[in-house]
Amino acid sequence: MTGTTKILTSVKYAYLIAFFALLSGIFYPFIQGGGLDYTIFGIIVLFVGLAGTILIYKASTNEKRRGFYFSIGFGLVAISLIFILQLTGRPIF
Repeated sequence: MTGTTKILTSVKYAYLIAFFALLSGIFYPFIQGGGLDYTIFGIIVLFVGLAGTILIYKASTNEKRRGFYFSIGFGLVAISLIFILQLTGRPIF
């Protein structure tokens, strides 16, 4: 991996973190005077869901490890859904 590739990868992940922070409501606690715990939890939920969908995509492109990627990917998406239900206070089952 060259230096330019490492920089581009770092910028890509920094962009995703900033995008998810804004998407999950980073400004809401500052406007309403609340804590940052819901924002941090929202960022974690988004990253778990993103990791699951990336693995599901990899399952469609990689025939060798298709079953592994599908099972882990759908598991992470399910965990993300459970996190969302817990965050909103709805019963899981």
